[in-house]
Amino acid sequence: MARGVKKIIKRTMYGFAKLCPPARKRVRNMMFWYRTRVFQRASKGVVTDPKLMAFCVFSGKGYSDSPRAIYEYMVRQPEYADYRFVWIFKRRYIENYGWLEETYPNTTVVAWASPEYQKAMATAKYWIFNYRVSAHMWPREDQVYVECWHGTPLKRLGYDLTYSDNAMNTTDEIRQKYDLDSAKFRWMISPSPFTTEVFATAWNLHAIGKTDALLEEGYPRNDFLINHTQEDVDRVKRELNITPEEIGGRKIILYAPTWRDNQHTSGLGYSYELGADFQKLRAALEEDYVLLFRAHYLVASRFDFEAYGDFVRDVSRYPDINDLYIVSDLLITDYSSVFFDYANLRRPILFYMYDLAAYRDEIRGFYLSLDDLPGPIVEDEDALIAAIPEALSKPAYDEKYRRFHERFNPLDDGHAAERVVKRILS
Repeated sequence: MARGVKKIIKRTMYGFAKLCPPARKRVRNMMFWYRTRVFQRASKGVVTDPKLMAFCVFSGKGYSDSPRAIYEYMVRQPEYADYRFVWIFKRRYIENYGWLEETYPNTTVVAWASPEYQKAMATAKYWIFNYRVSAHMWPREDQVYVECWHGTPLKRLGYDLTYSDNAMNTTDEIRQKYDLDSAKFRWMISPSPFTTEVFATAWNLHAIGKTDALLEEGYPRNDFLINHTQEDVDRVKRELNITPEEIGGRKIILYAPTWRDNQHTSGLGYSYELGADFQKLRAALEEDYVLLFRAHYLVASRFDFEAYGDFVRDVSRYPDINDLYIVSDLLITDYSSVFFDYANLRRPILFYMYDLAAYRDEIRGFYLSLDDLPGPIVEDEDALIAAIPEALSKPAYDEKYRRFHERFNPLDDGHAAERVVKRILS
């Protein structure tokens, strides 16, 4: 079947599923049944390999986050030289990561949904994921699924949602996804006591007697933010063409908004409607700033910033957001969890919440008071334009920022990957 025809069919099915939850449920059940049978066939007679580990980030969309940090820690340590590793990527990304096999002979790269992927998941003792394992895949008793997750939550998750404006899932459907995940994982990584309690309620762990699965050792991905060097900063700036020779003395702003549950394009996925007038921002800021725009990993939108010259750089497809953190002088976000990690750098943060009332009251809701945030909230572009130079003109790490950092990042000391590996392997 031609790829264009497949896209049309897929878009039509998604559009119908959005409008008809019973049809969506039936289609999902059919796919679940089919994929389960495929995985059962791949698993039949397979013996678990105690020295094989499978890694996956955002359902195969990249090489980053805590799975990357755990992997890179292990390949550097002689004591794990006899382990073998499998990285799972979507087919459209797999060519980008062939270098892993060349650099580390004990590493194999496989395509998501391929027979090799099925076999790896059936064989590996350890599954290291930062997002849910596919619904049809269940670990056997001697397999260990480690749910790394991908952020400290500001917006409510799972069982903590009292309402949902999600385009593709009702509140009950969302809870079913969390039920599946909590039934499977052996460990779930947490960076703080706050996050431990949130995960316990969001995944309903108190009710199922599984709170002891929470592994409060810090986020391995944040080790890089603690341990990075000036050489790392220079490398990333060269890769992004934002060295001082190329942009002069302009400051670098990272703008990383999250997705909106109610913005979805049939056949493509969640989309994002730009909430900023970049022409207005350019007119006011281009002389002194360069803006790096980073869309959320769930967003399928394609952004065209050509009209804004070199003021806006779309870095949504850049592999690892940690690199973007270390080269940025200022972070602008909204409800994304990126600011929790960025706080390790003690640099200024602005919260551009142009749809605050709707997001808080109609879409998600929050776990903490917005008064606790380590930076000012602005709700329109004029206030944002004024806030940027002000934020960069004075020390950001004040007493309020310090309290925030100590509450939410108490274990980020550069050694989280080491602690997590020792715990899960023991």
